[in-house]
Amino acid sequence: MTIISGPLATDHVDIQTEIFGDDGLLRSGLKLNHLRMIVAIEDSGQISAAAEALNVSQPAASRMLSEMESILKTPLYERVARGVVLTTFGAALARRARKIMLELREASREIGELKTGKGGAVFIGAVTAPAMSLVVPAIKHVRKALPGIEVSIQVETSNVLARELLAARHDFIISRIPDDLNPRLFQVQEIGVERACLIVRGGHPLLKKKVASLADLPQYDWVFQPPGTLLRRTIEDLFLTNEVPLPENIVNTSSLLLTCATVCQTDAIAPIAIDVAQFLASHKSKASDVHVLPIDFEINVRPYSLITVKERELPPSARLLYNLVLQESQKAAAG
Repeated sequence: MTIISGPLATDHVDIQTEIFGDDGLLRSGLKLNHLRMIVAIEDSGQISAAAEALNVSQPAASRMLSEMESILKTPLYERVARGVVLTTFGAALARRARKIMLELREASREIGELKTGKGGAVFIGAVTAPAMSLVVPAIKHVRKALPGIEVSIQVETSNVLARELLAARHDFIISRIPDDLNPRLFQVQEIGVERACLIVRGGHPLLKKKVASLADLPQYDWVFQPPGTLLRRTIEDLFLTNEVPLPENIVNTSSLLLTCATVCQTDAIAPIAIDVAQFLASHKSKASDVHVLPIDFEINVRPYSLITVKERELPPSARLLYNLVLQESQKAAAG
């Protein structure tokens, strides 16, 4: 611990009070556009991209960064090979700036809801299985409580959703925390385990067998989610653990529609969540001419959770939908 005494101590306190007091940054000239810029820099890693996102010129963006450094009396970024990276001080400012921008957005959102008397807007993200089994029934209930509510849903992989949540583009997500993100940033409540299956077209050669084994599968084409995604890693681990060769002919896509189209028109095999497969197989149309392939092994993916960002309060409409999703997961567990 460093103790400063004498005249230097007085100077140190004066500087701290001037810059970091209750309104020191504002009195020193920090503006909302500065906060937007530091957040855009953190998101893009490039001054040019941040300038484009804020619809200003690159010289104007550089000038804003210089102004912030002058106000804070510390460097906020460093130039690297492919752009810029925030210093510890820059990252701290960006983290606080993001919270401020979020609070302003929520204030506008809440005032708009009060003015219109509508149920408000909720932004959520989910991986495919709980989007269908939990979010859809929860939305049916929330519309009864808030008839004017508008719900925006993004169905994506956990890697995408977690970053969208941190960027304040979602109120909450139903997903998993990617291995490369700090779990301390999130509030997590585990609500279910995703079980997956394999789908094939009607008339697929493997449907002639009573049950297919892992060794029967590598010779066929496969439709996978992009490399590194959890379901794909789960399937690949099954092949490797059982010393079965990995499939060689692969189509990579995160699109469920393209996955179904490929399966229906070829002999390809695709892993998807059981809830999704059952929904598709129950609708008798050419677009959903898929069958669950009977197999002699299980495909259990890592549990998924309701995830929010720590210290970020959910607005009332989002909190209601969050609680309804939680109730739906509890019903599913009890059933």
